[in-house]
Order: sequence, then structure tokens, then C-alpha cells
Amino acid sequence: MKNQRPLFKCTLSIVIVCFIICSPTISLGWGAGGHMMTADIAYRRLNHKARAKVIELLALEINPAAVTAKSKSFVSASHWPDDLRPFPEFDSFKPLHFIDKPFSLDGTPLPEIDPNNIVKALQDNVEILKTSTDKNAQAQALRFVIHFVGDIHQPLHCAAKVSAALPHGDQGGNLFKIKAVNDDGTLRDTNLHSYWDGGIGAFPRQGPNFAPPPTSSIRPAADLAMKGNPSTNAGLKLDDPFDYDAWADESLYLAEKYAYKGAHSGKTQTSAYNKAATRIARRRVAWGGYRLAALLNSIWPE
Repeated sequence: MKNQRPLFKCTLSIVIVCFIICSPTISLGWGAGGHMMTADIAYRRLNHKARAKVIELLALEINPAAVTAKSKSFVSASHWPDDLRPFPEFDSFKPLHFIDKPFSLDGTPLPEIDPNNIVKALQDNVEILKTSTDKNAQAQALRFVIHFVGDIHQPLHCAAKVSAALPHGDQGGNLFKIKAVNDDGTLRDTNLHSYWDGGIGAFPRQGPNFAPPPTSSIRPAADLAMKGNPSTNAGLKLDDPFDYDAWADESLYLAEKYAYKGAHSGKTQTSAYNKAATRIARRRVAWGGYRLAALLNSIWPE
């Protein structure tokens, strides 16, 4: 079944999402651990004005109040969009966490990319932060921006493997079934997308019912992601923090050349694959953090 997207339209004060066709179930972004790592890296690099602004906006009580009350800090706000899972009224936002950039290895014609995707969502929500006078709209947009910058750096949020068997794509690896090893050595069924969401098992893990990992586990993991991935890398292009298409293209390249290549369907992955994938996942979290800070610092310069 083709993965459909809702039409997405923003005004300066509200985000209006019109659901066209129900989308299939999808995995959402890095796990909470990866998002919190990205946010921790970014928050350390915010200038004084940007930091004051995000503190002001995150203190506002926006709907759903029960969820928002648990994510008032910049780091905890990073997983707010995923915490909306139990609320059907927010289901139409789920497809905005990704962009299916298709590729094929067997010559299957590529489907068109739906224009309503994470790139469009970032453009619209950043515009709200830049120009809106509605503080509640800004508060919601900020939470989406923090989260979506993380998502767009997850390689499998920007790729869809197309084949004769799956002419509309594999939903970013959600339909690519694999095995993973539990802590006790037993195996579990999962998919390639979820495997990368957890940083190949290297990111702080969520608890039952999607509970976020303890905050104390985030800083050491974020430090490890930054190690060997300095913000001085020319490829980051921090002087142009609004080039979301380029970020998505980077993720597509990494998905095609590394995430899918060498991955074994229905099996556990090799130690060589896991080592390389973990290195890439940490780099993407670090780059996402650097770019998120540059983006917010550009919106609210000193």
C-alpha cells in the first residue's frame, strides 16, 4: 500500500493539518534517547538570547497539557511530538516526521516524493518561530523544530527502498524485518528502522510504554557522540542552518550506502555492520545538535 501524506498548511499563528488518507503505522524518529542527546548538544551551544527565548516558550502550557507538563526543559521537550502517540487528535502529525526519498536497486520505477513531509514541516514551523506573534503557536512550533531536526538526521527517515515487491517503498526500513539481540542473549523481531532509531542499541534506552530514559544518562551519551565529530567539520555548513533539503539528502545517502547495504533481512547484523552503523548514528546526532543550535541562534541572534 502506498504511504500517503496529509496536506500540511501553516499560518503565522496555527498549524492546520488536513488528513487525506490514513497512513500506515510508522516508527517515529530517533528513540527518546537520540532526541534528548541531540537537544543536549544543541542547548549547550545556544546564545544568551536564544536560550532565554526557548526557556520562555517551553514554560507555556500548550495542549495536551498533561504531556507538555512533563517536558518543560529543552532536552525533555525533544521527545514531545512522539509523546503525542496516545492522542488520536494528533495522529495527522505523524507523517511529518519523515520524507520518503526513494531509491531502487532493481530498476523499479521510483514513486514521486510527497511534498508534505519533514522538510516542509521544518520550513513552516521555523517560519512560525521567525514571524508569529502568537506565543502558543511558537511554543508548539519550537517543540516540533527541536524534534524534526533530530528526525531528519536519522538516515532511515529520509529514504525508502523501492523494489518490484515493494513498488511504493519499504517505509524507511519499517518493512525490512531483522532480528536483534536482547540483553539476555535472546533474539527479538524488529525492523531496520527501529534498529537505527535506537542507535544500534548504543543510545540511552526508553522504559516501558515509551518512557524516556533518565536524564542522567543523556549527557555522557551526547559527549560520546561529539567525540570524533567536532563542530568544525566543513560539511556541517553551520553558516547556512536552514538547508533542510541538504540534510535530508545526506541522510538518504547514508541510508542507501550504509544502513541498507550489508543489512541482512530476517537475521541479526554482523559486528562490522553494527560498528559502522553506531559510528554513523552518533555522528548524525552530533550534527543534528550543532545544526539545531545554529538554526535557533540565527532566529534569535544576540
